[in-house]
Amino acid sequence: MASILQVKNIETLYYDIIKALRGISLDIQEGTISVVLGANGAGKTTTLKTIMGLLEDQPDKGTIEFLGRRIDGMDAEDIVNLGIAMVPEGREVFPELTVMENLRMGAYTRKDRRGVQEDLDRVIRYFPILRERASQQAGYLSGGEQQMLAMGRALMTRPKLLMLDEPSLGLSPILVREIFEIIKTINREGTTILLVEQNAKMALSVAHFGYVLETGRIVLANTPQNLMEDEDVKEFYLGIKSEVSGKGYQRWRRKKRWR
Repeated sequence: MASILQVKNIETLYYDIIKALRGISLDIQEGTISVVLGANGAGKTTTLKTIMGLLEDQPDKGTIEFLGRRIDGMDAEDIVNLGIAMVPEGREVFPELTVMENLRMGAYTRKDRRGVQEDLDRVIRYFPILRERASQQAGYLSGGEQQMLAMGRALMTRPKLLMLDEPSLGLSPILVREIFEIIKTINREGTTILLVEQNAKMALSVAHFGYVLETGRIVLANTPQNLMEDEDVKEFYLGIKSEVSGKGYQRWRRKKRWR
């Protein structure tokens, strides 16, 4: 299986002094779902924004390659045109535009009318509620509907790699399950997915590979099954109390992470 995205030892600075990412490396295989887990402030969103070219003059160090081409330093619009789309945390739909206008905004640079219509039909198949809401202003949609709209708009760019930042945030458990079923369907139909998520149990249930990010560093990288059996992941991300506790556990944890 070939790599679609390779992130190699990137460092990202805020205000030229605060190191938000400290040598992050990711190898995203084509056709897979990869997940990055981590607490608030770990650097998950910064990782996606750095890949997407949304942070000026970043990364400060390291390289990012998409389909074998260096993209670090490129403008976000050019990165989108190469085939990467990102759904940001908080959805960020255009509230005063209708649902259909939002979807068509995702294809505003495309000239292939037939292809745009095919992708629009595909998005409606994934998210049938968007057809019902087509003429409604996006600002009046529920949180779950806005998440679906944001994902649909990103898919209208026809991405080879779709990056999702906290798609379950603020949604009910039923909607979370629905969103993740759609994520699996999008992947099965050929789109590689890089998923940033705090809902570790749900994310690992759909992923092919996972990373754990802490304070700007990747501290674990493994298959979902192995991550779910890791004591750190169990306790801090799955809510399962470790059998090892106290000072002994802390010594074990430090040794395990930094060996």
